Amino acid sequence: MGDQMVQEQAHNIAESIARSSRAKLVAFLASRSGDLAAAEDALSDAFTTALTVWPKEGAPANPEGWLLTVARRKLIDNLRRDREVPSSDELEEISDSAMSDISADENSLPDRRLSLLFACAHPAIDHAIRAPLMLQVVLGLEAAQIASAFLVSPAAMAQRLVRAKAKIRDARIPFRVPDRSELPERLDAVLDSIYACYSEGWAEAAGTDMARRELAGEAIFLGRLLVELLPEEPETWGLLALMLYAEARRRARRQADGEFVPFSQQDCSLWDQGMICEADAALRQASSIRLIGRFQLEAAIQSAHIEGAQAGAAPWTSIVSLYDALVQLTGSPVALINRALALAEVQGPQAALKSLDEISSDPRLNSYQPYWAVRANLLARMGRNDEARRAYDLASGLEFDPAVRRYLEQLRESLPR
Repeated sequence: MGDQMVQEQAHNIAESIARSSRAKLVAFLASRSGDLAAAEDALSDAFTTALTVWPKEGAPANPEGWLLTVARRKLIDNLRRDREVPSSDELEEISDSAMSDISADENSLPDRRLSLLFACAHPAIDHAIRAPLMLQVVLGLEAAQIASAFLVSPAAMAQRLVRAKAKIRDARIPFRVPDRSELPERLDAVLDSIYACYSEGWAEAAGTDMARRELAGEAIFLGRLLVELLPEEPETWGLLALMLYAEARRRARRQADGEFVPFSQQDCSLWDQGMICEADAALRQASSIRLIGRFQLEAAIQSAHIEGAQAGAAPWTSIVSLYDALVQLTGSPVALINRALALAEVQGPQAALKSLDEISSDPRLNSYQPYWAVRANLLARMGRNDEARRAYDLASGLEFDPAVRRYLEQLRESLPR
C-alpha cells in the first residue's frame, strides 16, 4: 500500500509540473539550443525517466530542477546522436557549465515563455499554424487533440507542426522578446493566434465536441499568461476581457436540446457573473493605460451589450460609436456588418441597409454567412420579404452549425408571404 501511495504521489507531481512548469522548461531548453522539437523530445524523455525513478526513490525536493538537469543531458546526447558534428557553440549553450548559474530552485529558472510565444508567431512561420504551434509547445497538447479542434486530420496537423518546428530551427528564429520598435507588429501576431484558438473553441457552442470546447479554456489560459508576462500592454488585457465576456455567456447560447439561442433571447441568469466581473476588471486595466486597440474596442462592445441586456436597454448610440472607432482602426468588413445591426437600432433598417450596400462589392462577403444573415434581418424589417427570404437561403446554405441553420430557416419561414 505504501509503494502504491509513493507511485501515485510521483505521478501526481509529474502531472502537476507538466501543467505548471512544462512551458518554462521547454522555453528555457529551446532558447539555449535553438531547436524546439529537440527540447520537447528531451523534456519528454526526462518525464519518462521521472516516472520510472520517482516511484522507486520518491520525488526530489525540487522536481523542476531535477527534470531540467536530466532533460539538458538528454538534449546534448540527442544532438550528438542525430547530428554527425553538432557545433561547439550549440553544445556549449546547453552544457552544464553554461547553465551553472541555474539552481535546482524553480524560482531561479528564467521565464522564457514569452520568448517562446513570439518564436511561434514569428513572421517566418505560416499564419495558419501559429495557433496550433502555441497550443502544442506552450500547453503540451497532442497533435491529435489540436487536429480535432481545428477540423483537420491528425496526420496533416502533425506534419504541419513538424515543419513549423523545423523552420524555427533551420531559419534560426530567435527565442527573444522583440525590441520595443518591433513589439506592436509581433504582439499582434501573438494576440491574433490566441484569439484564433479561442474562436475555434467558441464556434463549438453546443459542447458536444469536447476537443474544441476545451480549446476555449486553453486560449483563456494563454490570455492570462500573456497579461502576466506583459502587464503593461493594454491589448493583452483587452483580449483577455473579450474572451471572458464571450465565455461567460456560453451556457445561455443553447437550450437543453441544443437549439441555438440568439443574444437578444438569452437568459442572463445563466451567464457566469464571476467571469463577467473578471472581464470588467481586465477592460478597466486596459483603459487605464490609455492606448486604444482593436481587442479593447471589441471587448468594450461586448461589455455594452451585456450591461444593456442586464439593464433592459442597450446603449445603441454608444455601441455605434464604438463600432465607428473599430472600423476606423481596422477597416474590417466584419466590424461594418455588425455596425449595421447597431445602426438599425439608432437610425432604422433603411440607413443600416444603405451602410451595408456600401461594402457589398467586397467579393469576400459572397461566402460570409453573417453578411447574408444581417442583410436578411434588415430586409425583413423593411417588409422586403422576398429579398429577405433569398438572403436567408444564402445564409442557411453557408452555415455549418445545424442548430444555427435551423434558427435561420425558422426566421425565413416566419416571414409573411
